[in-house]
Amino acid sequence: MRTLPAESPVRVACIQMEPRVGALHDNIADSVARIDAAAAQGAKLMVLPELTSSGYVFATRDEAFALAEEIPHGPACTAWMAAAKRHGAWIVAGLAERVGPRLYNAAVLVGPDGHIGTFRKMHLWAAENLFFEPGDLGFPVYATPIGRIGMLICYDGWFPEAWRLCALQGADIVCVPTNWVPIPGQDPAQPAMANVLAMGAAHVNSLFVACADRVGTERGQPFLGSSLICAHTGWPVAGPASRTEPETLIADLNLSLARRARNWNDFNQILRDRRTDHYDAMLGTGVKPGWF
Repeated sequence: MRTLPAESPVRVACIQMEPRVGALHDNIADSVARIDAAAAQGAKLMVLPELTSSGYVFATRDEAFALAEEIPHGPACTAWMAAAKRHGAWIVAGLAERVGPRLYNAAVLVGPDGHIGTFRKMHLWAAENLFFEPGDLGFPVYATPIGRIGMLICYDGWFPEAWRLCALQGADIVCVPTNWVPIPGQDPAQPAMANVLAMGAAHVNSLFVACADRVGTERGQPFLGSSLICAHTGWPVAGPASRTEPETLIADLNLSLARRARNWNDFNQILRDRRTDHYDAMLGTGVKPGWF
């Protein structure tokens, strides 16, 4: 574990685990046990994988629907909120969300006082399009006592606009529940493409990034592991984790640096140097700029 000087200190844990499709109660119990273990190491912000409670490779929409829950009253949210309260911590975790007849691949942010916010995956990958609706909440950033937190899910990380909109709204850290899969043509001697993208996004936006992946093979689909925590510089401060085994990464971060160190020198600040005379400052979204 590497440590940065701490003015706005937070110990972050990325919990890499192996959810099993359909094993709702076992997955939740496993996640809570791992949260408890990370909290015992002093973690105050914990990130869990995409679809932690349900597993990922659904056979039918009926199966996906049966494993989904209403936020924040379902069993996974209830368990994570109880853990956050017990440890005085904040948790970002992925789950299948049910809203009437609609399903979303979602992530929740919960804290000591309960549910804080929800993110719905904006960019659906492969067969997710058979079960889920595309996200409709944009890229919200939530202010908490430990810092301003944005969320993305897996394939969202392939879109630079997603990271940039989090940064423009003042995010200090972006938490990424993910289920990365192998990319065709990947050289096993090189870093995983997902890691390269996370590092690049952290660097070009001056954001801390915490990615929690899963491991294992589910219904024939292998997953990549390689969870990662990046500093605002883009360099890893914990990980990449194992490609095959559950593991919890821990890093001490100084979130103040995400704001102060955006000034790279006397002339350059990555967000203010944008040529908004040639493109829309907020990428046409109309969302309110944050603090940067």
